[in-house]
Amino acid sequence: MLAFLKTKALVIGIVLAFIIGIAVPIGESAANVINTIGNVGVAGVFLAYGLRIRTSEVLRGLRDIKLQGTVFALTFGIFPLIGLAFYYGIGIFSASPFLLGLLYLTLLPSTIQSSVSFVSIAGGDVARAVCAATISNVVGIFLTPVLVLLFLDVAGVSAGNFQKVLTQLLLPFFIGQLFQPFTGAYLRKHNWITKIVDLFAIITVVLSAVISATHAGVWSKIGAWELTFVISAILIMLGLTLFFSVSAARILKQPKESEIVLIMCGSMKSLATGLPMANAFFPAASVAPLIVPVILYHQIQLFVCSLLADHLGKKNVGAG
Repeated sequence: MLAFLKTKALVIGIVLAFIIGIAVPIGESAANVINTIGNVGVAGVFLAYGLRIRTSEVLRGLRDIKLQGTVFALTFGIFPLIGLAFYYGIGIFSASPFLLGLLYLTLLPSTIQSSVSFVSIAGGDVARAVCAATISNVVGIFLTPVLVLLFLDVAGVSAGNFQKVLTQLLLPFFIGQLFQPFTGAYLRKHNWITKIVDLFAIITVVLSAVISATHAGVWSKIGAWELTFVISAILIMLGLTLFFSVSAARILKQPKESEIVLIMCGSMKSLATGLPMANAFFPAASVAPLIVPVILYHQIQLFVCSLLADHLGKKNVGAG
């Protein structure tokens, strides 16, 4: 039993966070504390990566144009094409307000912390994942508004996300890199330290996101049919993206460590970017149908990718 809990801790933690966030009444002040703890946890994750990863590996990851370009193409090319196909294909038969939210979802950049954490758990190349996810997120701050303007016919953006990427993610990572010559060997030898920080940060971020959605009344604004429709569409989108990610890795003959980077970074979308941008882009009355797919995709991607990461991590350990 203890062995099962240890190996499935991430999946169990995510499910419990989702249930608690919806079912347990949590006040605004407590929610703010949880959100702050989550932000500190995320910064701690990137500090830990910076302290552990060799600088030479980071530079090598930046120079891997084939991998970085493929992640970028999946995030801002393949994914939006899937969204457009859904929007116009299903739009012939349905006028669901959530169709626009599904399309908006596909235009978002990749999440950084979760995708990098899952790459680490799966035994992939963390240095390349940090580079790929960061490039996607930073570029997305500028590219997503352009895509929204082109396909959704609205304008506006908040610069707060760009500042958050710099201060909460990149700054701790760079600070860690400064001390990496002194701490790297120890943390690479004791990998469990980074995994615990990963686990804590992911579960706390999920809990904070679900609580925020509960306070905003998101769950009460979606009926059974709409929920089934949105979840089905999200599962199909995620499945297609994972298929294209694996196919791209095989076609390009990427090593297993880089294939994991493509799977995780190419299939995930940023809730932290998606929600503030939705508030900036759209009138308050139309925000709910837009953010529901983003929130649900965030939870589903974490659950599915946690299972994948767990499976790939065990497979890599067995192969080693």
